[in-house]
Amino acid sequence: MTTTTPTASVTPATDARALTGKRRIAFASYVDENYLPGFLNLLRSLALSNPGVCEDFVVLYDDLRPASIARIRALHPRIVLRRVNDTHYDSYVKGDQDNYLVRKAYFILDIFRLRDYDTVITLDTDMVVLGDLGELLKLREGLAAVPQFFYGQHKLNSGLLVIQREYLSDEFCAKIDATGRSGDYELDKHDQGILNAVLDGDFVRLDARYNFVKRRLSGDLPVPDDTAILHFTGRHKPWQGGETGYAQAEDRWREFELSDAEFQAAYLATSGALHHDLLVHFGTPHVRRTGDVESARRVAAAHIAAGDYQEAVELLEGVRIPLDEAWPHEVFGHALMSVSRYEEAKTQLLIATAAPNRAATAYSRLAQMAWVHGDNTEALRYATAGLSVDITHRPNRMWAQRAAAMPAQEQGAAEDQLAHVAFYMDRQGNAGDKLLPETVRLSFGPDHTSRRWHSVHAHRLFDKAALERVNARRGLVIGGGGLFIPDTMPNGNSAWQWNVPDEHLRAIDVPIMVFAVGFNAFDGQSYRAQRFNESLRLLVEKSSFFGLRNHGSIDKVRSLLPPELHDKVVFQPCPTTVSRQLIAGWSDPLYRDDTVMLNAAYDRAGLRFGHDYAHFLAEIAKAVRSIGAHTEVKCAAHSLDDERIAFDLRREHGISLPVIPMYDFDNDEIRETYAKTKLVIGMRGHAGMIPFGVGTPIISLISHPKMAYFLNDIERPEWGVSVHERNLGPMLTERALDILDHHARTVADVHDRQERLWKVTQDNQARIQKILAR
Repeated sequence: MTTTTPTASVTPATDARALTGKRRIAFASYVDENYLPGFLNLLRSLALSNPGVCEDFVVLYDDLRPASIARIRALHPRIVLRRVNDTHYDSYVKGDQDNYLVRKAYFILDIFRLRDYDTVITLDTDMVVLGDLGELLKLREGLAAVPQFFYGQHKLNSGLLVIQREYLSDEFCAKIDATGRSGDYELDKHDQGILNAVLDGDFVRLDARYNFVKRRLSGDLPVPDDTAILHFTGRHKPWQGGETGYAQAEDRWREFELSDAEFQAAYLATSGALHHDLLVHFGTPHVRRTGDVESARRVAAAHIAAGDYQEAVELLEGVRIPLDEAWPHEVFGHALMSVSRYEEAKTQLLIATAAPNRAATAYSRLAQMAWVHGDNTEALRYATAGLSVDITHRPNRMWAQRAAAMPAQEQGAAEDQLAHVAFYMDRQGNAGDKLLPETVRLSFGPDHTSRRWHSVHAHRLFDKAALERVNARRGLVIGGGGLFIPDTMPNGNSAWQWNVPDEHLRAIDVPIMVFAVGFNAFDGQSYRAQRFNESLRLLVEKSSFFGLRNHGSIDKVRSLLPPELHDKVVFQPCPTTVSRQLIAGWSDPLYRDDTVMLNAAYDRAGLRFGHDYAHFLAEIAKAVRSIGAHTEVKCAAHSLDDERIAFDLRREHGISLPVIPMYDFDNDEIRETYAKTKLVIGMRGHAGMIPFGVGTPIISLISHPKMAYFLNDIERPEWGVSVHERNLGPMLTERALDILDHHARTVADVHDRQERLWKVTQDNQARIQKILAR
């Protein structure tokens, strides 16, 4: 039932992967010195055949030399070394333990003792990868393998296994051990006798192309074009001289017998999307060795996309960029402005404007820098120049609109105002971010206008003039979203969204109140630790009140601070969650539309979905059909990109949803729309918090830790479902229909949860009033 109070979670509040349910995938192999040449070729073939794939690669070993380990690490950035434990099998070993194949047959069972992953894909060291493994990465159920070619469908060939979490368990390992001790199995030195005995044919059958054994090519037959993994079974391996009758197969193996330099160049020459980790790992030594400018640009762009701006700067500083190479200059300028080296960035970007194919982007970055420095005239000039090159260029349109907008005329006296640092969203921007600054202000009183408030855009450089304006006010409020995020508008002054140098932060002499800010890093996203930590510590030291919007953020921030500052970090819920209490004259709707609103988010989609987007979309389609049989489902788009869920459902599953363009709504329309629907199923944080704040039941689609943080704070984790959940469709349907069937009771529960957050907010309001009254 939706109103049942859950038992306390044993998951630490800061365990992002556990909170989001994101699948962790790994490849795994058993490697020794004799088979090292095969394994090195396997790693090279995996990268060249699947250049956009980079998961952990677990290396089981017992005798690898340090030099061999170094060679392995050079070929993969995410090697995880695990020494095997042969004591598991002392009591039931058969055959010659000195034989590699026999040892491998037992040691590979250590794979089932891994507990760090949800999916493990085993690869033998006598394999090469020739094709796309995407389908294997998407598998979610069972233990999958290719049936043995010569022995029929009952047995599997263990060279390639796709193992899901239910098999990576103590229970399954106990079955393996019991079978091994019983001796009730037949050991095949090329396959896993114990595993076949345990499974007894109960495994998911994969197509032979995923484990295409060499023996099928006897008589020097060519390797079929659709082969994804070629397996050199048998005693004779290509690196040992091979075997007659398999010349064409061995030629495919030798395609990957490359030096490190040849391999790095081959990877960079691969077409298609390259994985960030692989591009950096192979591209960096290639650039240092060759000085190749185009490779440097690509590696630097990968650093920028991951938020590693200083690394991008250092890489491009190490190469000579010709004047007529516009794209590298543009990327260099982007990196430099992201670490606040603005004058150097301007030089690089002006050079880039000379090339028509890069000019529009370069001009937009120049406009952005001018706007950051408060020069609207120059920002408009650059944005207009960019639009003259490409009239459709969206960033230049945005900067032109920002620069041309007339600032609101302040109506109040400075001594009566609070300064307010926030992210002030543009028209057609994210609906949640649009609503936030106003809602923060309502927490301090009913007047949210410029009579009582002086706006300070977080993304503009906080210079001496801005400092003087703030110090002329009663105090400074910092709040309006997840400002602790590294990449929305990167800068080198703070490494979070407020572009404030330490010297100007130190010089603020009015009370500072950090109000309902969130730590918004995604699972898999990191900050520039030293600069962020230093800025964060100074901010906490200077603040009279430091309130974060969930306990997950509190735990994260406290972990970055010295113990003596921990108590300064307190809980202040996002004010959107108590909107009913803040809006003057608010009344709950007398009726609600018979609708359910669905919201999905696509910013940083790789971090949100991993390899599971197709699964997510298919499960959402099931839920929409089932819920839609009872209640109309509509798409609530907080930003333009959010409309993709409607496009994809129609294209892939034939489902059409009406789209509500909330990015075009004003704040009252946003609140009213959410107040009049029966249920909101949302992926964005404020697609949960805003409807909750106006009394509407919610179910969160969890792809970011902050969703789980909020639900834990209100003690309703059952109101959330991971986007990676295997049974997402049926689970979402069940919970949605339960809420709809017991709607009045659930609304009452929302009100009760909200009262708890309102009490915290009232206590903090009283504390802040005392601070301001001093």
